Amino acid sequence: MSQRILIIEDELDLANLLVINLNQAGFVTEQTQCGKQGLALAIGGGFDLILLDVMLPQVDGIEICRQVRLTDPLTPIMMLTARDTETDRVVGLETGADDYVVKPCGLRELIARVRALLRRAAVSEESPKNLIFGQFTIDPVSHKVCNRDQEISLTSTEFDLLYYLASHPTQVFSRAQLLDSVWGYHHLGYEHTVNSHINRLRAKLEKDPQSPKFVHTVWGVGYKFECTG
Repeated sequence: MSQRILIIEDELDLANLLVINLNQAGFVTEQTQCGKQGLALAIGGGFDLILLDVMLPQVDGIEICRQVRLTDPLTPIMMLTARDTETDRVVGLETGADDYVVKPCGLRELIARVRALLRRAAVSEESPKNLIFGQFTIDPVSHKVCNRDQEISLTSTEFDLLYYLASHPTQVFSRAQLLDSVWGYHHLGYEHTVNSHINRLRAKLEKDPQSPKFVHTVWGVGYKFECTG
């Protein structure tokens, strides 16, 4: 069955170009130029990925992303926008987007990144195992993370990042290595993406994000997972 992609983009020419190219790549698409309608469609669910502009009429992309994440932490969201400052990127990622693509973007690269997001969102069929560190449990089948009896809600990318780090406890990974292994692409300009997701993970996992007990920074090298408390 073809995977379904929702395109929320108010530039009609770009939206039509995305539809044509994604359809040719084997995806089923639905598109809207209206933020309010896009929010209703996104919350209604049934899509494998949401391609989301930021500057939209009625309801902007940041608010759409925020509303979707209240009930759906897993559906991949890719923001596509002309706003390219570091602050804009961080806001988008902190809101819950899994990727942030700046216009103009080559269609081949965009489709490759769509496929990478969808691959990460798919549950592995290779019998992934639960990871248990004391009372901290990571279940890759249900995509659930629990600290004691409390479930922690993570987006699909946050989960993938945590599972990858925790699958290699105490091993240190550079930002570039994490981009390759978790995001599925490598580009020095996107290394801030790793930082943003690490910060979001700590905010959700740690009692004191400034003094983490699970996701640690190795200064000048990268990050590692180690249960230290």
